[in-house]
Amino acid sequence: MIYKTNEYLGYPDRISVPAGETVKFQLSSKRDAVKVEVMRLRCGDVDVNGPGFKYDLMNSTIDGVHTCLDQEIRPGSCAVIPHGGALVPSGTAWSFGCYIYPTRIADNARGIMGSWCESTAEGYALELDVEGHPVLRTGSLSLTLDVKARERVWSFISATLDFAKKTATLSLIVPADGTRPAVAHAETFDLSDMSALDSGLDFLIAAHHLDGAKRYTAHFDGKIEAPRVVSLALSAEALRVYDCQPRTGSAAPGLVASWDFGEGITSLDVKDLSANCLHGRLHQLPRRGVTGFFWSGAVHDFRLAPREYAAIHFHNDDIYDCQWQATFSLDVPEEWRTGVYALRLTPAGDEPEPDCESYVTFFVTPGEKTKRADLVVVLSVATYLAYANSALRLYQVHFETLMEHVLWLPLDDVYMQEHPQIGQSTYDSHVDGSGRAYSSWLRPVLSMRPRGYWFNLINDTHILDWLEEKGIAYDVITDVELDREGARALKPYRAMMTPTHAEYYSFNMMNGIMEYQNAGGRHVSMGGNAFYWRCGFHPAAPAALEVRRGMAGTRTWESEPGEVHLAGTGEPGALWRHSGFAPQKLVGTGFSAMINDTCTYYVRMPDSEDPRAAFIFEGTGRYEKFGDFGFRYGGAVGSEIDRLDYELGTPRHALLLATSEGLGAGALPTPEEFRTMVDGLDGTQNALVRADMVFFETANGGAVFASGSITFGMSLGYNNYDNNISAITLNVVKRFLDPEPFVLPSLA
Repeated sequence: MIYKTNEYLGYPDRISVPAGETVKFQLSSKRDAVKVEVMRLRCGDVDVNGPGFKYDLMNSTIDGVHTCLDQEIRPGSCAVIPHGGALVPSGTAWSFGCYIYPTRIADNARGIMGSWCESTAEGYALELDVEGHPVLRTGSLSLTLDVKARERVWSFISATLDFAKKTATLSLIVPADGTRPAVAHAETFDLSDMSALDSGLDFLIAAHHLDGAKRYTAHFDGKIEAPRVVSLALSAEALRVYDCQPRTGSAAPGLVASWDFGEGITSLDVKDLSANCLHGRLHQLPRRGVTGFFWSGAVHDFRLAPREYAAIHFHNDDIYDCQWQATFSLDVPEEWRTGVYALRLTPAGDEPEPDCESYVTFFVTPGEKTKRADLVVVLSVATYLAYANSALRLYQVHFETLMEHVLWLPLDDVYMQEHPQIGQSTYDSHVDGSGRAYSSWLRPVLSMRPRGYWFNLINDTHILDWLEEKGIAYDVITDVELDREGARALKPYRAMMTPTHAEYYSFNMMNGIMEYQNAGGRHVSMGGNAFYWRCGFHPAAPAALEVRRGMAGTRTWESEPGEVHLAGTGEPGALWRHSGFAPQKLVGTGFSAMINDTCTYYVRMPDSEDPRAAFIFEGTGRYEKFGDFGFRYGGAVGSEIDRLDYELGTPRHALLLATSEGLGAGALPTPEEFRTMVDGLDGTQNALVRADMVFFETANGGAVFASGSITFGMSLGYNNYDNNISAITLNVVKRFLDPEPFVLPSLA
């Protein structure tokens, strides 16, 4: 049956909620009513060939039928400046302008700065038309300069309204760059009617007002720097070089406003340097920490030279918060078990529609009265967000070659193609070609729910299903708690487990786990491509994950030069390996290769016979193939795999328990794993293309086990959970839950 999964959409205001606390849900549908049920998922995989779709229906206060609104999504970023009339043109003259770096000129006009409103044709503004001509809007009048701004070229655009002469001058200056000389263009127009310059609305940078209801349109694609307004009749060059920097005891004459985007880069605030303090706020999270007109190339950290990073990159498809009305709130009962939960949303009518079913996922974590288990599973919300609504299958021209199969589009992909305003993943690009640095849970996430794409969360529920099957008590938290609380989030537990694909990790997450391990905690790392990208949740937009791709690693886009640091925290993005904290240092293994063809299995290595590891292989044979089976992938070694590397930080006392065998030509190393293009890079010839299974002890009685493969967990349920991958995992979990301390060997 093909399900209609997008008749109802929604999202929670908080992605994880402790038992005993409240979470709000924002829903939207063209249907006016929805039936709501709450489910606790054991296995969220609806594929009948696997363990099966397993869940418990929970009794809750929100069960039943609710009214549903059709709520729009309005993407597009801008800066909003309330001004109380201070930015309405007055006096004898009014000059305003800024630097612009358009990254896309197409489709419709692009607002640059002003208060003009499309529905009322009141206010004033600078914009670019569909061909890139600078345009001055004054009420219903539109004045156009007969020259075009160019994409990815810095220029200074400005206008002067001379009330005494009843003229308007529109200018474009293109400063010299490289071999290109400086050029300047200007034209003066008669402007007899200046009666409609006050729209009564906020001043906007990078957009226009659609109407008076805080809806914006004509969003600019590109960078804007140093917007300023002066109540003087200045030439374009005089305005461009106007000294807006405040000095003690001296105010700049005629300065109305000057917004310095180099101030407060880690915030959403926009600071005005003038004495009027016309500060603003960013809407829909445009990208800061980007190079500006004055970037010298000498510094790559905006914290060291904010003047060189005094630009903001706006996009017409930026989306942080849909800002929907709340449909209802759920008071999570204190007695609810932790885990993966979902709203099941179905039609409310009398006629059954078995093919119409949608979900909104959230996570319940331990509350104040929750009795803690000894094991905690740390689910990878950062990774779920990094991949949220991935549209690679739609827009990456190499996707079929990469996946080595014919493209197929689930209905969610079709929906995203028809509704791009829902926002995409950090693997996708904005319409201007720049990579998406942010992903948020304050929007519908189609890829993080049952009947959606099975990667990541759905794979992770196979591990939860196995724990339930084996009767192992566990709690669930997410890496959001780990990011917010650090090692304190793990302290109540004897052992922790990270699931199939813990790829995106922040500074607090990495250090929290290292502190936990060194304090005697035990860590079962069940996946591959783990602890790979350094990322961060934006402190000023806490529902947003920020990713900067850097210039290495397996990536679908690359950061611009000088733009690798996270705007939210200032720390470098890119790979943890390039911050001196390779995954090997944390769990013994790190990303080695992607497998685009046949998945395979492990064979035991001599270290597996070490008495320190004897407990792991109890009940299995020395020469078995471990994991030459698995749901969907066909093998426990597959998708993305990790290997041991002492030079990158694998502890010297770590035991190499098993390694992969039989990888083919479709197993290819990650880019950072080789320095020169040579023959023999694939899995048939390259010894570095492999998955390693590793064990080592840590201080204070702790230990770490790492599987080294994403598909490891997908083999647990094979043959009704009776197989050698299940056996060794059970051995590890039981021993890691045993209070008897591990002994750190003397060679460590």
